[in-house]
Amino acid sequence: MRIRDWTDILEEVTEASADASDWRGLSGRRDGGVGEDLYLGHPRAGVFLLKTYARNPYDVRGVGTRVARKVDDDLEPLFPDREGDGGRFAVRRGPEDEAEAEEMATRVEETLRVHGEAPTTPDDLFTDLMDAVESPAYGPMRYELSDRPEGLDELSERFPDAEALLTEELDDLVSADGVDRGFE
Repeated sequence: MRIRDWTDILEEVTEASADASDWRGLSGRRDGGVGEDLYLGHPRAGVFLLKTYARNPYDVRGVGTRVARKVDDDLEPLFPDREGDGGRFAVRRGPEDEAEAEEMATRVEETLRVHGEAPTTPDDLFTDLMDAVESPAYGPMRYELSDRPEGLDELSERFPDAEALLTEELDDLVSADGVDRGFE
């Protein structure tokens, strides 16, 4: 198991040649520490675990690893359903240059115009917007800001070695940044 910076994991997710809409996520408060746990899963691209914390409002730090090669039948029920289960998430790259940014903005404007003129569903709008911004990964997410959503503890129990190693690495980051000291 290779532990890496959390941004490297997200880069791997964005570069995966997997169907962008098949990703699903599960995230919530980290058990016994500062920060959050995030599991991202795709039927063929695998399952990734990220542990992050906000060093300050502008700087998120964390670690992550790939914990499974695919979402198998045992893991699948732990992730949110594709149909209307909770919120949505997206991972995407920023535009390369001004021309690409303008082209993307035009696609977003056109998507919103079309959805404004025709009957649509929130899920259809979300999917079409993700296509307009060329998101390489998006889907349903179960997220709890102040708690741990159903399934997060069970996923943690399925990958105890990864949980222990990432927890230790994240605790070292938190300690090195002095986030755990409080006010002095």
